[in-house]
Amino acid sequence: MLVLSNSLGTNFSMWDPQIGALTQRFRVLRYDTRGHGHSATPPGPYTIEALGRDVICLMDALGIARAHFCGLSMGGMTGLWLGINQPERFERLALCNTAAHIGTLDGWNTRIAQVRESGMAGISSAILQRWFTKEFTARAPEAIEPVRTMLLQTSPTGYMACCEAVRDADLTGEADRVGSATLVISGSHDPATPPADGRWLASRIPGARYVELNSSHLSNIEAAPQFTSELLTFLEAKWTSASAIPQV
Repeated sequence: MLVLSNSLGTNFSMWDPQIGALTQRFRVLRYDTRGHGHSATPPGPYTIEALGRDVICLMDALGIARAHFCGLSMGGMTGLWLGINQPERFERLALCNTAAHIGTLDGWNTRIAQVRESGMAGISSAILQRWFTKEFTARAPEAIEPVRTMLLQTSPTGYMACCEAVRDADLTGEADRVGSATLVISGSHDPATPPADGRWLASRIPGARYVELNSSHLSNIEAAPQFTSELLTFLEAKWTSASAIPQV
């Protein structure tokens, strides 16, 4: 069983580039984080702990005792919390385009204020510029438009509450407590969670493997074939501490 967790401002369809290959090998559970997609938007405040506990509640409701987990950005931070606090529930973790602490207080507060004033349309162009390189945007507009639609359809209330959850989370002092085999994926051109953040995270998690892809923030879309290949190799490989030395 593999659980997939979406990034801030998307929904579970962000995993469409991977779903065909993954479902050939695994049972896959992809879900919308609270405040996103078709999930409810309960009153805030939200925390990364709450988002992590949502995953556990979902697994419990479906009778899933243990699974692999792959999350990107906010989903990756959720996975990091799970790896620290619920390691017995997860065999392997893929933490993608994420960090133990993301962004700055001023940056998040500015974004929240923009959404409060102008809705999702007020930030969509700037967010898409951070999510994809200029080269990919010019080369693959057919891949960009579904993501733009996801972003515009996200509940502003849910988005702002999840922004606050990511803003307030700092797991830097706990990353070395992750108890599951871990893959960290970064994008070489990612301004939101730069490669330095991914390398730091992999260096702190015992036995973690590090991979860097030629992409910006949504590496599973911009570098879809490579992302899928790296994820499958990690999930299917025999795992020992000797073979899990971080790699660049």
